[in-house]
Amino acid sequence: MEAITVTQEEERRYAELQMMALDFARNGDTETLESMIQAGLSENLSDEKGNTLLMLASYRGNFACTKMLLSKGAMVDRRNSRGQTPLGGVAFKGDLDLVKLLLEAGAEIDADNGGGKTPLMFAAMFGHKEIVEYLIQCGADTKAQTFLGMSVVQMANITGGIRNFFGK
Repeated sequence: MEAITVTQEEERRYAELQMMALDFARNGDTETLESMIQAGLSENLSDEKGNTLLMLASYRGNFACTKMLLSKGAMVDRRNSRGQTPLGGVAFKGDLDLVKLLLEAGAEIDADNGGGKTPLMFAAMFGHKEIVEYLIQCGADTKAQTFLGMSVVQMANITGGIRNFFGK
């Protein structure tokens, strides 16, 4: 069997297609991205910072694109180079519908997103009360602490999220 040779032009074009796919995830172009995945592009493609298609789509609030990627087998807890998960990013951004979708897909509710910070901590830090309540209802560890020993309430207090969290 003869070895297949890939030209530099083909490699350049493939890299260009990968960049386009990452942009489609960011911008919520679900149909185009789905056709690329059906044609063989990995549903777990990531950028140079380790941000997967799923991380980019969910972080940018693209529900339909996130749902499609999960249906294609995207790894729900794959971390980027900073140790962050899609659930951590969505809890930080404050999108309850995406939090629910990721949890339904099996996201780890207490995943360490760097320094011991959990999705619950991100939601509390930024005053996303509905997400805090939902994560607690789903069993999030309210006693978790960062590597520096800070609790969920302490994290919220430092950032001012406590005002939204407790109505102060």
